[in-house]
Amino acid sequence: MENIKYEVETKKSFEEALESVIKSLEEQKFGVLWKLNFKDKLKEKGIEFENNFMILEVCNPHKAKEVLSKHLDVGYFLPCKLVVYEEKGTVKIGMISPDKLIGLLNHEDLSETAKEVQKIMVAAINNAK
Repeated sequence: MENIKYEVETKKSFEEALESVIKSLEEQKFGVLWKLNFKDKLKEKGIEFENNFMILEVCNPHKAKEVLSKHLDVGYFLPCKLVVYEEKGTVKIGMISPDKLIGLLNHEDLSETAKEVQKIMVAAINNAK
């Protein structure tokens, strides 16, 4: 993954993709801590936004403890964010690369853990599409 983001398109509806990725994450021992749909949130504020855009904050507690035990500043990047959104009739699922984010802090001792988390999340996204 050279790009800072990883993203796939799916033929599923927004709701189906969302359910599928949550289930896939759970199978990989990641839980969803928080969900925010910008379309709904903006509507609450009286602002129309036509696209569903759901942010999921996800976490594997064992991996979080592992990285935070070594470097608390990694908490700036936790929990991991995953997005499901609609754009011009297409549903996409994606994330920002944990490997690239942690790499910004230059913590060489977390490189393998970041790559492992990234691999798991990519698999969860691919299984959900």
